[in-house]
Amino acid sequence: MPKTVYSVVSLFAGCGGGDLGMRGGFKFVGKEYKAHPLSFAHISDFDKHCVVTLNANFETAAEHLDVRDLSLDGYSADIVVGGFPCQSFSTVNPTKDPYDDRAQLYKEMLRVVRQTKPKVVIGENVKGLAVLNKGNFLKRIVEDLEAEGYRVKTQILNAADYGVPQKRQRLFIVGVRHDIDIEFMFPEPTHANNWVPLSKVIDSLIPEDDKYYFSQKAVDGMKNAKNNMKRGLAQSLDGPSLTLTSHLAKVSLNSRDPVLLVDPKKELYRRFTVREAARIQSFPDNFEFPVSDHQAYRQIGNAIPPVLMWNVTNQVVHLLQQFEELHSKTKNSV
Repeated sequence: MPKTVYSVVSLFAGCGGGDLGMRGGFKFVGKEYKAHPLSFAHISDFDKHCVVTLNANFETAAEHLDVRDLSLDGYSADIVVGGFPCQSFSTVNPTKDPYDDRAQLYKEMLRVVRQTKPKVVIGENVKGLAVLNKGNFLKRIVEDLEAEGYRVKTQILNAADYGVPQKRQRLFIVGVRHDIDIEFMFPEPTHANNWVPLSKVIDSLIPEDDKYYFSQKAVDGMKNAKNNMKRGLAQSLDGPSLTLTSHLAKVSLNSRDPVLLVDPKKELYRRFTVREAARIQSFPDNFEFPVSDHQAYRQIGNAIPPVLMWNVTNQVVHLLQQFEELHSKTKNSV
């Protein structure tokens, strides 16, 4: 039986970390991540700079549009995936309104699900969504997806457990259509006791350009800060990085942002370069960011780590192939 190629609709695609993980066919830290039998029927994002990056890295032309203007009536898809906007669910700023317009964009994803009736739905978000409003917001999302005819599982996965050199916890929401009587299983950790250290992706502590060093003023400001502030979070090369954020372009020594300490005696701290940040997120070096450094940092900080998404997608593809095989046997036995 010829291998089926499963069609994917990708919403809120960002710079394509999740889509790269779904597609596969790349190498990271010496490991090959095989290509999955998938094709993209649609890729889109609201950010024009992200669309530039997407179109530099994917054969399917990405569309620059507001998901509220997208209609896929009459289309079908095997998978609908979306890392719907997460700023409203962040634990960094708990004062934000969890029910603002951005938070409601998951309903637009549900609308696309209703139109295309995919076999599997994959949602991704910050771990804060799981506890927001005592878990009621996630409960509402799960119930809405169940009402569309899906059995839903949720789980927080740590990217470091899957070979990403970064401690990054993300919530995954996976719905399987009710007529597919196969249970989805989240991937077992591949690196639970063997996290990939930063030394695998940082070639040298000495930066390629002096512009990555923090000024003496920034160092003095850190030293004069209150003792209870998180500050100077210099990363050891012997372990994975703390979570990268979309603020990489304006990373501070008086913040939760991970930095590198080049010389303790001289108090030389520096930022990650764009390529280092991309590697920390598990992007291979041949993934292009044809935008300004500011935009590249923002895209990388917001991205789904490709290696983490590859592991989730591998389970989804396995489920779809199992279903196809069972369906084929049933047809042949009639």
